[in-house]
Amino acid sequence: MTPTPTPLLTLPEVEKLARAAHAAQTDKAGRPYAEHLAAVAHGVRARGGDPDQIAAAWLHDSVEDHALTEEWLQTAAVSPRTRAIVLALTKHPGEPPESYAHRVLATPGALLVKEADLAHNADPGRLAVLDEGTRKRLTEKYARMRALLGLPA
Repeated sequence: MTPTPTPLLTLPEVEKLARAAHAAQTDKAGRPYAEHLAAVAHGVRARGGDPDQIAAAWLHDSVEDHALTEEWLQTAAVSPRTRAIVLALTKHPGEPPESYAHRVLATPGALLVKEADLAHNADPGRLAVLDEGTRKRLTEKYARMRALLGLPA
C-alpha cells in the first residue's frame, strides 16, 4: 500500500507560519518584520505570481534570518518549487552578489519574488526613515542587485 502524501501547506498556513517564525524580528526601521513579508507576498501576487511564488515570498528570508532552519525547509510541506525558490533567495555569508544573482536567475520563479523583495526594500517611504548613510548604502546595494538581475532601474 502506498502511503498517502502529506498535503501541502495552504497559503494562509504558510503566512501564519512565517508571521510566527519572524514574530520577534523587526526591520531596519524597527517595524515588525512580517510587514515586509506581507508586502513582498502582495508584490508577487500583483506581478502575477503563482501560489508557489507567493508561498516563497512569505518564506524568502526565513532561513537567511534564522527564523526557520534549512533542515525544516527540506522537510516542510511546501512544493519542491517553493523550496527551491526560498533556497535560491537565501544569501550565504560572504557570498559575492554576482553568485547570488546567478543562482536567482537560474531558479525558475525566483526572479519574480526577488523583484518584489527589492521593490519593497527600495520603497522611498520605507528608506526615508533610515539615517542618510544607511539609506545611501542600501539604495546603492539594491540598485546594483537590480542591475545584476537585469531588472529595470
